[in-house]
Amino acid sequence: MPYSGPASAYGVFGRTQAAYFRKINAEGGINGRKINFISYDDAYSPPKTVEQARKLVESDEVLLIFGALGTATNSAIHKYMNAKQVPQIFIATYASKWNDPKNFPWTMGFSATYNAEARIYASYILKNYPGKTIGILYQNDDLGKDYLAGLHDGLGAQAASLIKAEIPYDTSAPTVESLVVRIKDANPDIFINISSPKFAAQAIRKIAELKWNPVQILTSTANSTAATLKPAGYENSQGILSASAFKDVDDPQLAEDPGVKEWRAFMTRWFPDGDQDDGFTRTGFAMSKTLEHVLRQCGDDLTRENVMRQAANLDMELGLLIPGIRIKTSPTDYAPIKQLQMMRFRDHRWERFGPVLNDDKNS
Repeated sequence: MPYSGPASAYGVFGRTQAAYFRKINAEGGINGRKINFISYDDAYSPPKTVEQARKLVESDEVLLIFGALGTATNSAIHKYMNAKQVPQIFIATYASKWNDPKNFPWTMGFSATYNAEARIYASYILKNYPGKTIGILYQNDDLGKDYLAGLHDGLGAQAASLIKAEIPYDTSAPTVESLVVRIKDANPDIFINISSPKFAAQAIRKIAELKWNPVQILTSTANSTAATLKPAGYENSQGILSASAFKDVDDPQLAEDPGVKEWRAFMTRWFPDGDQDDGFTRTGFAMSKTLEHVLRQCGDDLTRENVMRQAANLDMELGLLIPGIRIKTSPTDYAPIKQLQMMRFRDHRWERFGPVLNDDKNS
């Protein structure tokens, strides 16, 4: 987990997970057993991830690695985890390659893949902004390229004429501001921001500073209110579009929703320092709850093989997921979540709208 470095905003995933397992242990554990949850800082550096994963597997002798963040970082240990036959599950990266049970049976993602999310945006653009041109800022790694491939796939034959600029950035760069200027110079109608929170916030601020008013689409990698939109400035973030599988916890109509109440009670008691405006706490909570479900299904057979067997046999609801979206897996389908709903940023929160959308390739 990157508790330091350029992606440290994501460290809240690990802090939420740690709080969740403190709660589980205080309540008696799972099937009478306590969880020993170990979380190391890899600073979003693949070589450091390799070092920490080896320590977890070979020194700490963990049952599984869970919820680890980052596409490049998880890629660095992908083959190692499968060679060692250690579960690498519900990881906080949604690259399409995590759904490959035939070749990598020990690795499983969690939310809708970047590729699927991008195809949903492409479909939304074609339907709601026909003929409008597109400029894209993307992270220059597997994450960004996965989104880019999904956009091209979803736009189909129109991609070549609609996309006016595709500009990558490296996570080692101090700023993306000059790149935003280059994209603006191409004069696209729509700006797609495929970034991690730090760089996404920079881009949003720069667009406002330039007094440029494109339709903005922000990927789920950076749609946290606390990590991205607050630093970008709420006044600069109005009207930005994104997508999510999660309920709008700030919707007054959901104040008494059982799933929302459960999450708020957890945050208040077990993670009081956590920001309830940070969407990453919801994802971290949902991932942890799903792992709890898997471990309960394992019963007393706590082998690594049985962990994967149970993880590949899920059909469950989570209280924070939008109605109609379920966690479903099978031995041939390692994508637990496949649906999303569009949302728009208004005032200080995201407002969901429209139907639950399927990625065309999974519908």
